[in-house]
Amino acid sequence: MEVLSSRVLLRPKDLARSRRFYAETLGLAVYREFGPADAPGTVFFLGQGFLELSGHCEDGASAGVSLWLQVRDVAGEEERLRQAGVTVLREARLEPWGLVESWIADPDGHRIVLVQVPPDHPLRRDPR
Repeated sequence: MEVLSSRVLLRPKDLARSRRFYAETLGLAVYREFGPADAPGTVFFLGQGFLELSGHCEDGASAGVSLWLQVRDVAGEEERLRQAGVTVLREARLEPWGLVESWIADPDGHRIVLVQVPPDHPLRRDPR
């Protein structure tokens, strides 16, 4: 699999508290924000990678951690992985935020989000 970019996704119990911790206490720089102004998802620079805080989790820390992998062809990777015996949690589909996503699980059940960025998506093109 050719991974174009990646990030660690955290679904914290308290989004605002976690945002303050990563931004103010740790001092991580913000790469981008998205979603509602009163509770935005935030992507921080994390060395050569990214840390995304978004949504929330009520089931404990491990349930709120995922791996986000950008690939060129989500459907193709999903089929290849399915043939290799990988558990597909959710088939590829276009999300309301404009990304194509498929969810798979590693052998321990950790979610891996496979993401394809369409050519006209703002992550690929600057709309200005």
